[in-house]
Amino acid sequence: MLEKFIGYVPGFRDGKTVAGAMTGPGLPIVLGLLGLAAIAAPSGARAAMPATPAACQELQAKYPKLKGATLVDALNPHTPGYEALDPKDPSKYIGFDVDLVEALGSCLGFDVTYKPVAFAALLPTLQSGQADIVISDIYATEDRAKAADFITYSKVFDGVLVAKNNPRHITGINTSLCGDAAAENTGFVEVPLVQNLGPECKAAGKAEPTLQLYDNNADCIQAILAGRADTYINDVNTVDQAVKAYPDKLEKAVAVTLPYSIGIAVPKDKTELRDAVVAALTVLQKDGLAAEMMKKWSLDPNTVEAPTIISR
Repeated sequence: MLEKFIGYVPGFRDGKTVAGAMTGPGLPIVLGLLGLAAIAAPSGARAAMPATPAACQELQAKYPKLKGATLVDALNPHTPGYEALDPKDPSKYIGFDVDLVEALGSCLGFDVTYKPVAFAALLPTLQSGQADIVISDIYATEDRAKAADFITYSKVFDGVLVAKNNPRHITGINTSLCGDAAAENTGFVEVPLVQNLGPECKAAGKAEPTLQLYDNNADCIQAILAGRADTYINDVNTVDQAVKAYPDKLEKAVAVTLPYSIGIAVPKDKTELRDAVVAALTVLQKDGLAAEMMKKWSLDPNTVEAPTIISR
């Protein structure tokens, strides 16, 4: 199944990389390098597409304006598994979301460049016209849908990251957080959830939780490692990656189910792009590519969900 998408990986020509470094039997690993090869490819350099699925060919005919275009994807590259700097080459980005936007571009015929910004700047960057799309582990909420249209692609489960052995006995977004310091990203949906605990903590005769706001996941995790914060609540996969990186210092206290989905944001005035992304995402999910990319990045393939548009 993967092989039928390989023929249209950006940056590859006739079974070889742009630099001619791979041919023949090594080709099946090309898809695993989606995030790397596409970024390295010069702008506008697209592969020949002999193996493009018929469904994608139909979509390119239906949305001809996208074929050959170059779209800018705004991302906050500090969420390992989703989007992060490549440790082997910090000028490149890797992760599920990077693979996903490259696969969407391959199906619809567009190239991708990236604009790294702080998480809180993702939607303002899109609204200002500095980016065409946002694929960056962003929760598709009704409030955010006022700023952009969202196409959902994954269910949301939050994890509660704490220091090893959970010395503060935190059990979730509840009164166990009273008096504790929570590190969160500016603009994250968890911020008001923690803030809303204030009255409940006061009623229980306990101190309100305090918030430390940072621009990215890495800083939130470092706050716990440095002893400045007691917890960090975010996407469970992000929390699992942090525990994997620091198994002797961190652990996951619990998983929290939230009523959100992760989504792709597009400008409200680009309904044709929105509809094209929905159609291409449906193709990638139907063929099992989205689930395989999830597995590749140690994410739960069971969280993949059929695309739904959220718009206000």
